Amino acid sequence: MKSATELINDEQRKRVEAAVVAAEAKTSCEIVPVVATSSGRYDRPEDMIGLWLAIIAAITVWVMLPRQLDETGSWSGLPIYVGLLTMVASVVVAFIAGASIGSRIGWLRRLFTPRQQMQEEVYARARQTFFDKRIHHTTGSTGLLIYVSLFEHIAVVLGDQEIIDKMGQSFLDQLCEQLTDGLRQGDASEAICNVISAAGEKLAGPLPRTTDDVNELHDALVLID
Repeated sequence: MKSATELINDEQRKRVEAAVVAAEAKTSCEIVPVVATSSGRYDRPEDMIGLWLAIIAAITVWVMLPRQLDETGSWSGLPIYVGLLTMVASVVVAFIAGASIGSRIGWLRRLFTPRQQMQEEVYARARQTFFDKRIHHTTGSTGLLIYVSLFEHIAVVLGDQEIIDKMGQSFLDQLCEQLTDGLRQGDASEAICNVISAAGEKLAGPLPRTTDDVNELHDALVLID
C-alpha cells in the first residue's frame, strides 16, 4: 500500500493547494485538506494472519513428517523430539511471516480488521487533526477539514460551528459523499480538488469572503505518513 507522500506527487499537491486558494477567494471559510496513510495501528490483523499461518504450518508438519511407529522391525519414522522441534520451529517462523505479511499488505489487513473499528479510528483521528491543526480556532469559526485516510478507504468532512449553523450537517454529508464517489474513481487529488471547489461555490453565498478577510491557515495539503 502506498503512503500518502508516495500517492500524492508534487504536481498533484500544487493542484490541490491551488484549489484551496481559488475556493477561499470566494468564501471566508478556511479549508484544510488532509491525506493520511492510516488512522490507526491495527495490530489485530498481524496477530490473526500469523496465527492462521502457524496453524497451517503445524498441520502441514503433522501430516507430512514421518513419525516413529510402534511396528516391530520398522525404522522409517523419526524420533519424536525431532518432530516436536520441527513443529515448534515451523509454527514460530509461520507466525512471524504472517505478522510481517499482515503489516505490509493493505487489503489483507483490511480483511482482518472490523469495519466498525476502522470507522471509529478514522473519525477519532479526523477530530484530533481538526484541533491539532487549529482548524477549530479561526476567528469566525469557519474552519473546514477534508480528511482522507487511505488504508481504511474512509473520508471525513468536518466543519466548525459557523458552517454547521449556516449550512447544516447535511451539507457536510453531501461533500463527504461527493468526495468518496471521486475517490472510488482512483484519483485522490482530483477528488479532493473537486470537493474543495464545490465547497467554495456553496459557501460563497452564506459565508462570503470579506474585504478585510485574513488568511489564518496555510493553503496547503497536509500529508500524514
